[in-house]
Amino acid sequence: MTNSIITGTWAELDVESHELIKKAEDALQNAYAPYSRFRVAAAILLDNGVVITGTNQENAAYPDGMCAERVALFAKASQYPERQIKKLVVVAQAENVTGLTPATCCGSCRQAMLEFELRQSKTFEVIMQGYDMEWIKAPSAESLLPFSFSKRNLVR
Repeated sequence: MTNSIITGTWAELDVESHELIKKAEDALQNAYAPYSRFRVAAAILLDNGVVITGTNQENAAYPDGMCAERVALFAKASQYPERQIKKLVVVAQAENVTGLTPATCCGSCRQAMLEFELRQSKTFEVIMQGYDMEWIKAPSAESLLPFSFSKRNLVR
């Protein structure tokens, strides 16, 4: 795996990523986004082959909702605490749009993903759709959050 973030076409992604993206797309129907009308889904591939999905869950009392990435990460921690994350993909779809809409992880989700990498002492790949239909493939959550904050900042 490369140490830098790369972009490419659908055809340039591996079969495992295609399958994970499809599972995330299927999960979009479970998103609850009546306010933003922007549905987001994440799919996590674990080291045992299990796939966990999560979708954004909005709430009229902002910011009480939750992003898809964190829903999936927290479900992983609850259901498979001993397993490691291999890969995480994120897809989105705006209302009245056919196909996927470009979307990348917010800062809070990047921070949560980084914490999961630190907990498992191993990085995982993050795949998101950028503009012009390219796919962004990051080798780790840490690569998406330079100068990150972690428990090492809290220890004196």
